[in-house]
Amino acid sequence: MSSPRRLLPAFSPLTPLRRRFERWMQQRLPRSNHWVLSQRNLYVLPSRAGWMLGLTALLLLVAAINYQINLGFLFCFMLAGVTFISILVAHGNLRGLELRTHEPAPVFAGTAAALPVHLQHPGKRSRYAIGLAAQGAAAGTAAVVVNVPQAQVASTALMLFMPTRGWHDGPTIAIETRYPIGAFRVWSLWRPAIKLLVYPTPEPNAPAIAQSGLAGEAGLASSRSPSFEMEGFRSYQRGDPIKSILWKKTATAMVTGSGDWVRRDQTQQNTTELWLDHAATGLQQPEAVLSRLCAWVLSAEAQGLSYGLRLPHLSIEPAQGPAHQHQCLKALALS
Repeated sequence: MSSPRRLLPAFSPLTPLRRRFERWMQQRLPRSNHWVLSQRNLYVLPSRAGWMLGLTALLLLVAAINYQINLGFLFCFMLAGVTFISILVAHGNLRGLELRTHEPAPVFAGTAAALPVHLQHPGKRSRYAIGLAAQGAAAGTAAVVVNVPQAQVASTALMLFMPTRGWHDGPTIAIETRYPIGAFRVWSLWRPAIKLLVYPTPEPNAPAIAQSGLAGEAGLASSRSPSFEMEGFRSYQRGDPIKSILWKKTATAMVTGSGDWVRRDQTQQNTTELWLDHAATGLQQPEAVLSRLCAWVLSAEAQGLSYGLRLPHLSIEPAQGPAHQHQCLKALALS
């Protein structure tokens, strides 16, 4: 179970110093998709509530000494004992925890990428209130707080806002807990060894791809409509397209029990050569050109067309399918 939450206060006079310290630590951390929290990479600092708790214990001690109140000594020492025990509990709540991640699916610029994180531990007790937050360029995204049940893997995702296209290094992730009483913050930093691919933003309301024989029209270098040669009929087999079924003949065959489903047996002579050319977009700004080409790639794939992509430094031959779409969008992202 996870819920969005800000792990750190929005403003603190120590924020610049803390950020410089975190940048220094990030340079010392190795990149790894598997991270184990131990005494070597866990740190403990009092929270605001912890400082107030310490101040309250100090005032109780001064008052008890000044007025010789035994009950004051009792409350002061009991409060100090609870505080120190909470440090051990908080440290043990993270110690031994294992975190894993892998590369998320590519996204379009201006959207959020979901970075999966899986947490588990070899211990025999549950771990509570473990916060995860991205730092650096993705620090503005919401953090998550997750509980790790006993002998189970807890999975969550960090939503990382991706404003620009191209390759992006995985962000540094802060892991922390303030369990059980919030007096101390036990934390660590983790640098996943992942790369995030971000496609260009598709142009909203982009011009439609005109299926015409004129070269260069609306991004088409050349186009010819597909033709079909009918070769009769045959029985339907698993994997054949549903749209090729002859429903009337199939219904008659099923009712009479004289045959199986019937489909057209046709050979598609696909002579379409759909070229999406950067020079045919009619735009001057490089990012606007990539945005329109991105929208055309998505449109051509949605229509089931065979399309190619022409860029100043690269040419991708016509094809179709998810792998071809990814190849074209990746070329646009890295242009």
